[in-house]
Amino acid sequence: MSKGTVRLISVAIATAAVMAAAPVATAAESTSAPASATASASASASDPFYAYGGDRPLSAFAPGTVLKTRTLQYHLVGIPTPLKAVQLLYRTTDAQGRPAANVTTVVRSPRGDRSKAVSYQSFYDSLNPEDGPSRAIAGNVTLGGLIPNVEALFLAPLLTQGYDVVIPDTEGQRANFAAGPEYGTNTLDSIRAATRAEQTGLGPSTAFALMGYSGGAIATNWAAALAPSYAPDVNRKLVGYAEGGLLVDPAHNLKYVDGSLAWSGVIPMSVIGVSRSYGIDLKSYLNGYGLKVYEELERGSIIDAIGHYPGLTWKKMAKPEYADPNSVPAFLEAVNKLNLGSAASPTVPGFIAQGNAGVLEGTFGNRPGVGTGDGVMVAGDVRALARQYCATGGAAVKYSQYDLLSHVGAPVVWAPVALGWLGDRFAGRAAPSDCGRIPAGNSLAPEEPAPLS
Repeated sequence: MSKGTVRLISVAIATAAVMAAAPVATAAESTSAPASATASASASASDPFYAYGGDRPLSAFAPGTVLKTRTLQYHLVGIPTPLKAVQLLYRTTDAQGRPAANVTTVVRSPRGDRSKAVSYQSFYDSLNPEDGPSRAIAGNVTLGGLIPNVEALFLAPLLTQGYDVVIPDTEGQRANFAAGPEYGTNTLDSIRAATRAEQTGLGPSTAFALMGYSGGAIATNWAAALAPSYAPDVNRKLVGYAEGGLLVDPAHNLKYVDGSLAWSGVIPMSVIGVSRSYGIDLKSYLNGYGLKVYEELERGSIIDAIGHYPGLTWKKMAKPEYADPNSVPAFLEAVNKLNLGSAASPTVPGFIAQGNAGVLEGTFGNRPGVGTGDGVMVAGDVRALARQYCATGGAAVKYSQYDLLSHVGAPVVWAPVALGWLGDRFAGRAAPSDCGRIPAGNSLAPEEPAPLS
């Protein structure tokens, strides 16, 4: 590891430690635009800030409209710090194309001039709305919410380098886990809202970049892919996107983690997330054990899933006639909607990184058409997507594959490189390209139906 990498990580850890050690701050401020809400010490389920109760229906507002605003202290594991955070309730669009209300948080850099901001997408991966980053920042402490607190290590270098940071609750208020298109619209409308609220200091001239790892990479990539059509106004502000550990084709990932020692718990989380996001009932396809796991994780987070179901497979959860997940029509239709290979290509430069040492985390899958990965994400899928963007997106793509790093280890290398790459994009330097040098990947064609067993 280079001295520069070590220095950046040290700065992040030191900054996070200073934030955590800060004395208790004064009571939070409260402002409104156009409706008001009182900032509470924590964001519990009863927190009225998260509910839109206006007379006009949400459909009457344009996506990105600010519905409520509040200012409070930034918390780390429930401890208030001197940093102020502006939280916005805004109008967005869910996975089924319906109007929805969601929350985002804007943290202003003490050294920034409001000309540049990073939309940072958290990898909080949870089926519990209480685990969202906005709730952790407001002071709520949950097991799944520990992840947004750990991510202070990623946020600190951004703030110290003068970037304002926008942190959307990418999964929405129902915790629609793995619903990539909804992650994308929540992210894009969060940027719209952040530039429309006077309290943030951000505006039409603020340039933005997208950044996220793992679950945050899902939101980052879908936002970049949807921006030209869903939010061209935001797309014009984007200088690029940086991501690592990306989910591309969920059907491939389910096959890859099938039987994994650590990551197999993602299988039931995905079943629940798909069911919830698209309003379908998959319980009728599960056996008794599958229903038990479903109920255990219905409000669980990735922390509840990793390592808790070693060796779990789809077959162990499904009724015998549905041993192949492709034999479940509703599930097949949903996972095909989540395949990034079928979405549009971003029109701004990207930096995509992917680990490929999944054996270090107990995932030994290497099926034909799927191959290896970092333990949960499939490297061949990510290569294929990067090559597709090179061929159709018209923008430079930097691709890095870490063959000796797993999903948990890769961000240590990825984050400092991503920070430097983003800095170059904001500075207007030409984006580097690996197009023409990225090895071949998997087919990203939609999955085909399978007969009942």
